[in-house]
Amino acid sequence: MGLDDKIKNKLDKVTGAGKEKLGEARGDRKQEAEGKADQSKADLKQSGEHIKDAGSDAKDSFKR
Repeated sequence: MGLDDKIKNKLDKVTGAGKEKLGEARGDRKQEAEGKADQSKADLKQSGEHIKDAGSDAKDSFKR
């Protein structure tokens, strides 16, 4: 996984957490839910990147 992907996923997660907390503080359940959804989406992307890395590592190990 590239460094830029890691940074973007982390930024998306932090942004989602901020949105969730802001919604919580305002009593805005919709914004709070959007923040949670953004965090889940970032986690899912991160998991996908880890799977790609593992596949690439496994492929590379067979080349040796």
